[in-house]
Amino acid sequence: MEPFRTLTSLAMPLDRTNVDTDQIIPKQFLKRIERTGYGDFLFFDWRQTAEGEPVKEFVLNDPRYKDAQILIAGKNFGCGSSREHAAWALSDYGFRVVIAPTFADIFFSNAGKNGIVLARLSEEEVNTLLQNAQNIPGYKLTVSLENQTVADVRGFSAKFEIDPFRKFCLLEGLDDIGLTLRHAAELDEFEARHDKAEWLMAK
Repeated sequence: MEPFRTLTSLAMPLDRTNVDTDQIIPKQFLKRIERTGYGDFLFFDWRQTAEGEPVKEFVLNDPRYKDAQILIAGKNFGCGSSREHAAWALSDYGFRVVIAPTFADIFFSNAGKNGIVLARLSEEEVNTLLQNAQNIPGYKLTVSLENQTVADVRGFSAKFEIDPFRKFCLLEGLDDIGLTLRHAAELDEFEARHDKAEWLMAK
């Protein structure tokens, strides 16, 4: 997992509330066995028509926001089923940060474990950012995990809260496997003692 400290990027506005995980990554793509390639199917049913034509009005198809790594959305983002694939899809597409007033609890946990910073700001602050991203060409935000701030060059600045343990993992780029491997020496020592004890008992 890539460490996260500070990111300055274009901000993409998704002015919708209650964005559920089945919209983030529809169920028909959950059969894939890889953890990569999900970005192609992010918001699949909103990005294209039933005939497979791109929906020009949908923000992911808007060239103004190409390569944006920060997504701004309405409250209750990530509601619905607990599929971790939703975090995989956002990350694979290129998003490192999602800003919203509230997030579903399980999605909040899954996103953090996959290197995505979720910044909870007030509805008023999020509405300001949505308007800026929609109306100001090339609108960028800087998100500092170390300082827990979201800011732009126009004077906007807001703080967000994050669990200290999750912050540590994101700063260090540690997922669950990475956390375990930090104790590899102790685990090897335990296994060696265990194997020796079993050998002595078998004699």
